[in-house]
Amino acid sequence: MPRAVTVGLHAAIVAVTEEQPRVLTVPERDADRRTAALPFGPLEPRHRTLELGLRAWVREQTGMDLAYVEQLYTFGDRDRALTARGGTRLISVAYLALVRERHVEEGRGAVWQGIYGLLPWEDRRSGEPKILRNRIRPALDAWVDAAPDEVVRHERRGRVDITFGSGAAGWDNERVLDRYELLYEVGLVMESERDRETAAEITVAEAPEVEVGSGAELALDHRRILATALGRLRGKLKYRPLVFELLPETFTLLQLQRTVEALVGVRLHKQNFRRLVERGALVEGTGRLEPDTGGRPAELFRFRREVLHERPAPGVGLPGLPSR
Repeated sequence: MPRAVTVGLHAAIVAVTEEQPRVLTVPERDADRRTAALPFGPLEPRHRTLELGLRAWVREQTGMDLAYVEQLYTFGDRDRALTARGGTRLISVAYLALVRERHVEEGRGAVWQGIYGLLPWEDRRSGEPKILRNRIRPALDAWVDAAPDEVVRHERRGRVDITFGSGAAGWDNERVLDRYELLYEVGLVMESERDRETAAEITVAEAPEVEVGSGAELALDHRRILATALGRLRGKLKYRPLVFELLPETFTLLQLQRTVEALVGVRLHKQNFRRLVERGALVEGTGRLEPDTGGRPAELFRFRREVLHERPAPGVGLPGLPSR
């Protein structure tokens, strides 16, 4: 018998506060425990469009009106929501929203969570994270070694090297979703255990000497949606001025750089970054100084919106990272 189909609307609402990228979550109760979820709700007849429906659910669940919103991806795998009630197949249309963090109304249960608490292997600003070096890489090596034959072993080794930047391959900061999905397949994130009917061959139990920490869990496949959103955002920073949606009206160049670094998860060369920003005519000085810098006062800048009409791809550029 064919399953009923429900269209869900999901929002990855991203802000950067004190150099930490954060995402807004709401409570969601699954079968036996309470977990955090991205704001979401079903598409209903009262919603004239998908985006208006999403905005309505976000307003209802968080009290927040969104400004910048873009459609991210449509998730429709048959078993993507094993906890769906009544055998209903869930098709989810996910959106990315960028905001400056604001207070969430009390009583709604919405809270801001650090993205790198959910995807801890993605923050390389202080070098390779311990969770990646000490836990994830050894577990992935065990998965490669557990392959049934040399052909499969070679294929697994190649996937690990490309996805996690090991061997001769470099780290690609946009492969956020690829990394999460490989960890899910190998059984190294909590969602794999929860959905073990569809998890892959090896589990943590097969590599008992490896302590695996995989970040906080989200409901259903919402961490997969978040990984998609972070990868999309990292890629678009190179050719769209999205970072300015996350900054106040005026800011210092150091604030701009630190916000970009928070999103891409790596440190950038200060002078090279400033040259790219200035060469791209993305900002203009205000003639005012920010005295509260802990040192020499820094000039305040604002985003030059005219740049949107001056060329088709006005991104900030990322020195030291691959460009489009």
